[in-house]
Amino acid sequence: MLKNPTYTLAEATQKLEYYCAYQDRCHQEVLLKLRQMNMIPEAIDHIMGHLIQQDYLNEERFARNYARGKFNQKHWGRIRIKKELKRRGISSFNIKIALKELDESTYLTSLETLAKKKLVQLKGREKEVQKRKLADYLLYRGWESSLVYEQVFTLIPN
Repeated sequence: MLKNPTYTLAEATQKLEYYCAYQDRCHQEVLLKLRQMNMIPEAIDHIMGHLIQQDYLNEERFARNYARGKFNQKHWGRIRIKKELKRRGISSFNIKIALKELDESTYLTSLETLAKKKLVQLKGREKEVQKRKLADYLLYRGWESSLVYEQVFTLIPN
């Protein structure tokens, strides 16, 4: 039977420094990791304080990088990014800062490119089915409905 390893404060601190240095993390992820390591609340507070003080853990930096990454890699819209950041316990203030990272012209160009790419996959279907499926796809990815429907009616005129 495997037993969870125990960590000294120094070992746990070092392990979490590596964890945060490898990739930006939010407070929630680090807390979860510390709880999985069976650390006591006093140790968790000490380690969290250390990580913040040494700039291993920075919510604003995490939010900015997360927003940029999900937009550039997965082509998510602002709504989906905002929802996912909220789910990770990021403050509204940091979410606003993160969303400012998305350049407006690049944002609109990305929506158009994504819509055209999806439309190619929908060729051969009825116009109404194309419109519905394209709109559903873009809305699922977190794009604002006003932008989505504008794009749908531009690409698939009546």
